[in-house]
Amino acid sequence: MLNIVGKRYWYFLISALIILPGLVSLFIPPGLKLAVDFTGGTLWEMKFARPATTQEVRLVLEKHGLNDAIVQTTGDGSILVRSREIKDGSDEKRAIVSDLTQQFGAYTEESFQSVGPAVGTEVAQRAIVAVAMASLGIMAYLWFAFRKVPSAWRYGVCAVVALLHDALVVVGVFSILGKLFLMEVDALFVTAVLTIIGFSVHDTIVVFDRIRENIGRYPGERFELVVNHSLLQTLGRSLATSLTVLLTLLALVLLGGTTTRTFSLVLLIGIASGTYSSIFNASMLLVVWENGELGRLFRRLVPAKATA
Repeated sequence: MLNIVGKRYWYFLISALIILPGLVSLFIPPGLKLAVDFTGGTLWEMKFARPATTQEVRLVLEKHGLNDAIVQTTGDGSILVRSREIKDGSDEKRAIVSDLTQQFGAYTEESFQSVGPAVGTEVAQRAIVAVAMASLGIMAYLWFAFRKVPSAWRYGVCAVVALLHDALVVVGVFSILGKLFLMEVDALFVTAVLTIIGFSVHDTIVVFDRIRENIGRYPGERFELVVNHSLLQTLGRSLATSLTVLLTLLALVLLGGTTTRTFSLVLLIGIASGTYSSIFNASMLLVVWENGELGRLFRRLVPAKATA
């Protein structure tokens, strides 16, 4: 029988190697590159009759004091501008449109979103509260659902640790992408993270439920053997389910529009991480906890420090 549980510390090491670069990137300012949804400002997408380069548009914006504006082009030839807040219908906006029209011809406004700093701060606070409430709700539900299993609360804690693993992977990767490719985190990012949490918990519950069944089916058997047997029973199902979702998301990332690409990429990274953590982290943490390995490691470290 394939011994998955026996290599549990290798799985923890792989997770650490994936998460640590992202954590380092988060401590390097500005951390995550936040979109106007969080920082406040204006997201303005426009199109002109004549082709316009980002440098030409930037020069026009600088005439109106928008020196820090970020100008990008989309796949369909539109110009995307991110800047400080510009009020819709203001004289400032009309003056900018007039100058752009004179230089590039007929102007079409694809979209215009303006968010004040106060609204951006509120969105950020609610995003943190939403993730925290989802984690607490999941922990409480699993504690109740596995109440007939010894130390049922451990299942809830291990599931939440796996969720934090997935969240740290996604946030860390996007911190690196923000520095390398100026990829921004917007309100859809939070929606994607909550979706990832739901998917990851679904996968974890499938494994935990099989562990619960096998504990009753094989009384007296060593816990790590029960977990290993349960993982082998659910491994094919978990991988097949996740692979179909990942292939769909990969198609959306490669072939989808610019508006959905970031959202699809968050889901792609998060669901891949969630599949890994459900199989190779959450269950392994249960085994480590049940065997008292964390306590033994702590007791080894404490005397070593006292001796030093």
